Amino acid sequence: MEADSQTGKEKYAADISSIREAHERIKSLVHRTPVLSSESLNAISGRLLYFKCECFQKGGAFKFRGASNAVFSLDGTDASKGVITHSSGNHAAALALAANLRGIPAYIVIPKNAPTCKVENVKRYGGQIIWSEASMKSREEIANKVWQETGAILIHPYNDGRILSGQGTISLELLEQAPQIDTLIVPISGGGLISGVALAAKSINPAIRILAAEPKGADDAAQSKAAGRIITLPETNTIADGLRAFLGDFTWPVVRDLVEDVITVEDSEIVKAMKLFFEILKVVVEPSGAIGLAAVLSDAFQKNPAWKDCKHIGIVISGGNVDLGVLWKSLEK
Repeated sequence: MEADSQTGKEKYAADISSIREAHERIKSLVHRTPVLSSESLNAISGRLLYFKCECFQKGGAFKFRGASNAVFSLDGTDASKGVITHSSGNHAAALALAANLRGIPAYIVIPKNAPTCKVENVKRYGGQIIWSEASMKSREEIANKVWQETGAILIHPYNDGRILSGQGTISLELLEQAPQIDTLIVPISGGGLISGVALAAKSINPAIRILAAEPKGADDAAQSKAAGRIITLPETNTIADGLRAFLGDFTWPVVRDLVEDVITVEDSEIVKAMKLFFEILKVVVEPSGAIGLAAVLSDAFQKNPAWKDCKHIGIVISGGNVDLGVLWKSLEK
């Protein structure tokens, strides 16, 4: 990150003007997703909760916002070469869909352990799948090889200003739909979602609190905040397949500066939150999308005096792509 020559302050990869430009660019493409609330969940949590349902976004996740902003901001020459990414799921599908809408090729490197439902989404949207091993090293090496062969434009899943700007449009909508919100709880992985959301929300309401929700089995963001630098883990172990990435150099400065705290939860708490979404809100939510509710119900949040004044809480349900095949098989046992 470079410093602003006039203020001396660090410039981030996105800002409120790039987020508003993204909103103008993509508003005819994306769904303005609803905000749901539930008296039952309010009673259970002891707070007023406002769920921003990106599970109803095109492609079933928030990722379509950033992907469509990136694809539709390319000039004609670059766009004609197509786009490429590596992703275990929701970004892959989102980029394939955005490229399909623009009529250009999308080369998608997917690890062999990706959830079947997310792979099927990529196929449905016309993405050209290239398989990799599960490791980030394998994903990046194969993506680089395809990039050299095709000349396609690399669209990183999160470490890209166009992606941050697209994800930030969530805050523009949410704070119009529920301006009383005083706290936002957002899933964190590579940090693209929370960075965009935080930059827009803090610009609209500087007093708003931004909290990240993260699985204990992939708590690199919590460790990074504690250490004051990016920490990566030798391995991650969580049911939340969308929350296994590590912070990037574009996202870390925003997380460091604008995210008040990272709440970590066990996988069992995530499953409980998914169940509450099914039973009470009647919404299908993937593990990564359920973590915000898990965080607000956790002892780490409920018993922390720092958050006792958080009354109106916006929770981003980041996606709803659950591998139901696994669920049905488990029911048959």
